[in-house]
Amino acid sequence: MTLTLTSGIDKGALEAEAALIGAVLLDSTVLDDVCDAVDVNDFSSESHRLLWKGIMHLYNNDNPVDLVTVSEMLMKYKRFDDVGGMNYLTKLVNSVPTTANASYYASVVREKGLKRRGVEVAEQIKRLSLEGTFENESQYYAEVERLIESIRPQGGSGMKSLAEFRDDYFEYLNTQDDMILTGFSKFDEWMGGLGRGWLYILAGRPSVGKTAKMLQMAYGIAKQNVGQVLIWSQEMSREQLVTRMLSSLTALNPNYIRRKRFDDITKKKIEKAYAEELMNLPISVDDASGVSIDEVRAVARRAKRRHGKIGAIIVDYLTIMDPQQAKGETRSQAIGRITRKAKQIAREIDCPFIMLAQMNREGANDKPKLNHLRDSGEIEQDADVVEFLWHDERLQEEQRIPITAGKLVTSIIAKGRDVGVAEFHYLFKGWMQRFVEYEVKGDE
Repeated sequence: MTLTLTSGIDKGALEAEAALIGAVLLDSTVLDDVCDAVDVNDFSSESHRLLWKGIMHLYNNDNPVDLVTVSEMLMKYKRFDDVGGMNYLTKLVNSVPTTANASYYASVVREKGLKRRGVEVAEQIKRLSLEGTFENESQYYAEVERLIESIRPQGGSGMKSLAEFRDDYFEYLNTQDDMILTGFSKFDEWMGGLGRGWLYILAGRPSVGKTAKMLQMAYGIAKQNVGQVLIWSQEMSREQLVTRMLSSLTALNPNYIRRKRFDDITKKKIEKAYAEELMNLPISVDDASGVSIDEVRAVARRAKRRHGKIGAIIVDYLTIMDPQQAKGETRSQAIGRITRKAKQIAREIDCPFIMLAQMNREGANDKPKLNHLRDSGEIEQDADVVEFLWHDERLQEEQRIPITAGKLVTSIIAKGRDVGVAEFHYLFKGWMQRFVEYEVKGDE
């Protein structure tokens, strides 16, 4: 059955490929309309792939494309006989009655090529399923998703003139942006919330409260009924995360809950908070270590198909994800590749993607800057928003805040695409894992 399907695809493909190449050799101006419509891998015949590579090389270097120039280039690289020589090229040109159908030929080549690669990927998935070995299900799903993704067309929406774009733009102006509030009122008032498609980096030194703030944001987002909140935690278990959320809700010390040294009244308080505040929230947690960005994408896609909308994707934290470092690639480059994919996922899934990140030692004592991101690479370029959490002991002393009242933490929005930069202040009450907004005295 597979052989029949493959040969059927190739038979139709060869005719369309010959017609397309013949049309281009007859009139190279049609390349302006078809050059982006097909890829060299869409061609089923090796000789046709060679011809198309030669044609596109000439075209991209602003050289004339015709029977003579293509022949000369192939002869130069000693590949002329591999494509059938002058007899075959002449046959291609003579077999095309008109170049008017070049765009149609290109669409057929594209379709046939896509289906052929689909068959090839199906065979790879079959071999993967029969012969592959995986540490867990997630690795298997991620590999299958990667294979399927390899045949997905990578084209955009196409160029539009400003005149063509006018109606779209005014429709955009008349539509309210779908912003997602975080539950931090001053931040939400200033920024309007988090935008769908944003990559949001939340960074800080250890013990400054990154995970606590992330969980508080997740809770605030989930309460709005804007979609599922998906959390990947690679350092803490589900039990630890839920304990921290319950600590924030009940004002009970998380260590007190963890050690399970509470009476029946306290236990009922915990059970009530779980039942009334957490159980029905659209929050899901994966606490597996070494999760890859491709696994995150695969799970998020399935969740969107199942639930319709995603409120946020959250990864705690960036630099311990499995970067799948390629040969000759630095760790910083690998991390940058993860953030680029995270941004793509945010746009594809249409939700904020929140990633926690560490700061390097240079940012321990001074006010954080973008270059203080650990393994920063291209993180700051990909991010729409970068927020640093910074505990300034000097400011806490100036404000005369005893440490027993909480740790004074400055939230520094060091990058805000389309919104600018800002600072906010919080008291982080670590004993109940809660951030409380604070107005610094003398702060204008």
